[in-house]
Amino acid sequence: MIHLYCGDGKGKTTAATGLAVRAAGSGLKVVFSQFMKGQKTGEIDIMSAIPGITVIRADNSDKFTYQMTPDERDASEESNRAHLKTSFDIFQETGADMLVLDEVVTAAGNYIIDEDEFKDYVKNFPSDKELVMTGNPPEMWMIEAADYVTDLEKIKHPYDKGVDARKGIEF
Repeated sequence: MIHLYCGDGKGKTTAATGLAVRAAGSGLKVVFSQFMKGQKTGEIDIMSAIPGITVIRADNSDKFTYQMTPDERDASEESNRAHLKTSFDIFQETGADMLVLDEVVTAAGNYIIDEDEFKDYVKNFPSDKELVMTGNPPEMWMIEAADYVTDLEKIKHPYDKGVDARKGIEF
């Protein structure tokens, strides 16, 4: 089945991480792939230590795409486009049961992955495996392709009061 965690609220990566841990705890093999996250995030070390979970990350900048110079953006595009292919290759090579593509929806929305190539991967994803996608905003084709769609809506967030992201909570 295909899972989509989207929306402007906190919790997309947290939900995907929880699902990956649950799957690994049940004996399934998981490939957890992150896009667009240059800084170290709290889930990476612990998930890498869990038997059955393979963690891979694109080589990314610590900046948001709107903060990047044209050269930095080009490098990010090259890195993320290669990472998309690598994610699917590793998923197939390892015989994993679940592929988590964290922030792939955001990468598609910022045009730093090839959306047609991504669409083809999703369309041809094995029906006996789990594909988990996170990010915002999703294109309609992503919503239509998904079996599970969870929209995390922000009602209130400390960012609104100027509170910066906190280690262990937001990253």
